[in-house]
Amino acid sequence: MTGFVVVRAAGRRGAGAPPAEARLLMVLMLAALLVAGAFGHAAAQTPPIESELALITPVSKFIHDAALKAFADYAKEKWNVAVKVNAIPAGTPVAYGRVVEWKGRPEVDIFWGGESALFEKLAEQKLLQKVEISREAWDSIPTSIGKPRPIPLKDKDGYWVGTALEPYGLVYHPRKIQRLGIPEPREWDDLLNPKLKGEVAQCAPTRSSSSNATYEVILSMHGEDKGWEWLRKLAGNTGLFTARSRDVPTVVAKGEFSAGFAVPSYMAFEEKLSGFDLKFVAPKNAFVTPEPMAILAGARNPKAARAFIEFLLSERGQRVFMERGLFPITPKYKVQGAPGSTAEMAVEFTGGVRSYFDREVANVYDEAVAQKRSEALKQKFQTDIEATWKRP
Repeated sequence: MTGFVVVRAAGRRGAGAPPAEARLLMVLMLAALLVAGAFGHAAAQTPPIESELALITPVSKFIHDAALKAFADYAKEKWNVAVKVNAIPAGTPVAYGRVVEWKGRPEVDIFWGGESALFEKLAEQKLLQKVEISREAWDSIPTSIGKPRPIPLKDKDGYWVGTALEPYGLVYHPRKIQRLGIPEPREWDDLLNPKLKGEVAQCAPTRSSSSNATYEVILSMHGEDKGWEWLRKLAGNTGLFTARSRDVPTVVAKGEFSAGFAVPSYMAFEEKLSGFDLKFVAPKNAFVTPEPMAILAGARNPKAARAFIEFLLSERGQRVFMERGLFPITPKYKVQGAPGSTAEMAVEFTGGVRSYFDREVANVYDEAVAQKRSEALKQKFQTDIEATWKRP
């Protein structure tokens, strides 16, 4: 009503009527205010992130469910946005294959977990977009960790970033080991003990990125010929090749086998939290993955994806990992909690480790060699081990 009165008043003739220029200025000012108000209202209605987020991942439900729930809670608190989260669980080779098949029209926003070499391949195929998180979050992550071969913790071109440090080691059932009359395993060679014949569980490197990476570690330690000889000896002690890497700690925790090979720390810790008597050790040169994360090219929810990554790199996000048998990706944080907390249980379970930045990390895994040898490794496993293996 105010605008209507002003226009009527401006149209009257006689003493005190404003000149034409003043009337025009008043109309323009009113129009500008109306337009500004409309834009302000529209801006107020546009949320800072999308209300959906989906990912594909080999990372277990134990981890990805907790991470997505924590992010959804955070988004509601910070922006009052109810984010619908979803994860497609898939082994690393399958997840990678799906991303390639989507050809830039992905069904999800994020690919999380596995070997960083696969992320390099996806970037080369232009199937990833740059992460583009805040400079503070990006800089909080060191470029690499480990000697003599540094393990990259983020992509030099910005297409992927590590989220948590995860060692691939050994698990064993203390009481079964004791009954066998052998020392608790500490190094890779301990699995070749003749008394462990038929007592080792592992997953084929054709089905598991953690097995594939650990096979690479053995080949790097011993060389091609002696490395395969070692792996054939391990197969001689192997009583089961599981369908998934996740099954290895399960069958050991249940006492079906005495030891497990190439097991991610968090998978083992999940069994420990379930009440099973299980121990974990990361031998020298055990591969440590940064659990890479990338935003897919053509993602429908890129703002939510970037917000998710930044959240995971915050103290609150890192705590999700630290309470589940993983280690912080940045030296800013250490695994710690109140006495009896799951964080302190994780420290005890992994041999007192609070941060991989507080210790010397030995690494012989060569990213470039692994990428070139990947298919040949799988083929040789199929011909030299899988085709000839018999349950002891």
